Amino acid sequence: MRRSDREIIDPELIRKTIDDCSVCRIGFNDNGEVYIIPLNFGYICEDGKYVFYFHGAKEGRKFDLASQNPCVGFEMDTDYKLNEADAACSFSARFRSIIGTGRISVLSDEEERIKGLGRIMHKATGRSDWDFPPAALAKTAVFRLDVTELSCKEHK
Repeated sequence: MRRSDREIIDPELIRKTIDDCSVCRIGFNDNGEVYIIPLNFGYICEDGKYVFYFHGAKEGRKFDLASQNPCVGFEMDTDYKLNEADAACSFSARFRSIIGTGRISVLSDEEERIKGLGRIMHKATGRSDWDFPPAALAKTAVFRLDVTELSCKEHK
């Protein structure tokens, strides 16, 4: 990170930033073109390693790209506010953001698929007592992103 004075390294503040974000944008490489998609997400952090979960259809561009090329980039941000100024080049913005890279996979193990969907629902609702009907599970793809690199930044 170029601006180390804006870097967040405290694990609790990193988790708080992730918790405060509502969307994670995944960037796929599609034969030399970039394909970015915003997604709802859930996550776990175990032993300092982050895993993000997403869901979607079992067909389409996202599914195909996740199946063919697992290397992705991701971004999420929160607390955006424009810092106004008198001169155009003096404007700036306040924000907190997470940027990173990782490897995405389509889950096949039923137990882990349910775990991933549970984390997504917990992130969205704060609740963990969800049941997932077999018919819905059968038509839902669950994606797992194992983070290989992550940086967190805050500009006040």
